[in-house]
Amino acid sequence: MQKLLGTLPPYLTLTGVVLSFLIPYLLFKINGKLHKLGDPPWKGKGKKT
Repeated sequence: MQKLLGTLPPYLTLTGVVLSFLIPYLLFKINGKLHKLGDPPWKGKGKKT
């Protein structure tokens, strides 16, 4: 594993770490906003269907 990480430039490694957090977080936030805007009013927050 150290041999693989030694061949990657440090900025590329850091970019991968940041993107691996940022992409799922942004998808989570976008999904929440879409549900907030698109769910019908009769669908309550606490109800599971």
